[in-house]
Amino acid sequence: MKTILSKTYLITIIILITLSVNAQDATQIIEKVDANMSSDNRIFESEMTIHGRRGSRTVVSKSYSEGNEKSFTEYLSPASEKGTKMLKLEKQLWIYSPSTDRTIQISGHMLRQSVMGSDLSYEDMMDDRKLTDVYVAKVAGEEVIDGRKTYLLELTAKVEDVSYHAQKMWVDTERFVPLKQELYAKSGKLLKQMEMKDVIQVQGRWFPSTVVYKDMLKQGDGTEFKITKIQFDQEIPAYVFTKAVLKQ
Repeated sequence: MKTILSKTYLITIIILITLSVNAQDATQIIEKVDANMSSDNRIFESEMTIHGRRGSRTVVSKSYSEGNEKSFTEYLSPASEKGTKMLKLEKQLWIYSPSTDRTIQISGHMLRQSVMGSDLSYEDMMDDRKLTDVYVAKVAGEEVIDGRKTYLLELTAKVEDVSYHAQKMWVDTERFVPLKQELYAKSGKLLKQMEMKDVIQVQGRWFPSTVVYKDMLKQGDGTEFKITKIQFDQEIPAYVFTKAVLKQ
């Protein structure tokens, strides 16, 4: 009897140690992902190509961000979108439209609306927090994505104010950048899928320069978001993150 109890106790200890190591490893992985993907501030130019049912169109913009609470984007083309500006300050979002010369605040359920008909919502653009601040992670296995070995992580939200309760994330085992993500509702329903491509090294960090978003609840072939230029840890003038800049 003592032998059986000893074996049971030993197995329990091994399981607990394994779970502890797994959790620690998963935390270390997403910390490294955060180190690559997050920054004190950044300036980037991008092309967002929206593949809709009636064809595709590309929107060009330039964005500035500081931490996860301040960001400003100005749309440069096409002509129909040129001059549109978007400002985020903490949990508030304003959009300026040159065609009406009006600034409106986007809040509540409106944050779930599509940005310019793309597969991204305003919520997607608003939440730029570090993974370690929002999710608890565990390693679910390893898989090969586009010839790259990845860790498959399962992330569960540890805060309430999050757009996606759970995620699956495939992280490159060498460069520690996500190559694929699946975003889930609390019900377990798959809401969005993201594929990261064209990984580049910028200022000592690895970064995917192309992300393909697919809203699983809408038709179309997804939205390709391509960063054409990016700089990290730049000095950004304080006036960029003020409401006055919207009408300048």
